[in-house]
Amino acid sequence: MRRVVQSTGATGWSDGGGWGHREHCERVGWEIRSYWEFRSSTVKECIHAILKENLANVQYDPEETPQLTRSLSETIKDRLKEEGFYRYKMVVQVVIGEQRGEGVNMAARCFWDSDTDNYAQDIFMNDSLFCVVAAFGCFYY
Repeated sequence: MRRVVQSTGATGWSDGGGWGHREHCERVGWEIRSYWEFRSSTVKECIHAILKENLANVQYDPEETPQLTRSLSETIKDRLKEEGFYRYKMVVQVVIGEQRGEGVNMAARCFWDSDTDNYAQDIFMNDSLFCVVAAFGCFYY
């Protein structure tokens, strides 16, 4: 929640998430909705850059894949927090598999607020492996 104070030249303030100042306020009360939306395009760009950077020359190894998926999911989550999604709970799902020319289907279902919550996904493939990442952002009221 965000407290909004009525005063000439007063600005809203957040709960310490580092959002900075907002435009002038005209009433006193609490606002629950976020002014900051989950921008799927920004999230997808972050995911794509991280996957390209970390998986460009990686060969599939079933022994190292569990650690790699954990590392990628933490890196993506941390980068998204740096992008300013402070009031969002981030769920990052990373799936890595061996590239054998077979098809893979993935699906997800979510129950959320369509006004504030959203997701982004990206796919990375090289000769040895494929990686599918889905990042879900749920606004934390």
